[in-house]
Amino acid sequence: MKISEEKIEKISEQILVFLFSISPKAIFTSYIAKELARDEEFIKNILINLKEKKLITEIKKNKEGILYIRRSRWKLSDSIYNIYKSHQI
Repeated sequence: MKISEEKIEKISEQILVFLFSISPKAIFTSYIAKELARDEEFIKNILINLKEKKLITEIKKNKEGILYIRRSRWKLSDSIYNIYKSHQI
């Protein structure tokens, strides 16, 4: 089944709004997929696309600085967070 670009854009917007709502906390891909009731691989592809557009930041290390082998956490990039924040007022 093919999903239209329009629907992918709407899901991307939902991801950005969700990340803004929990900002500055970084969250795992699986939790984002669970919150949006979507498949993890599908969400991961969208997250990678958002990262390439420099809208979000991927965190590949834990709090102790140890590299994750198969996981990533995500958060809004600082510039995008400030844009969202300025539109909320």
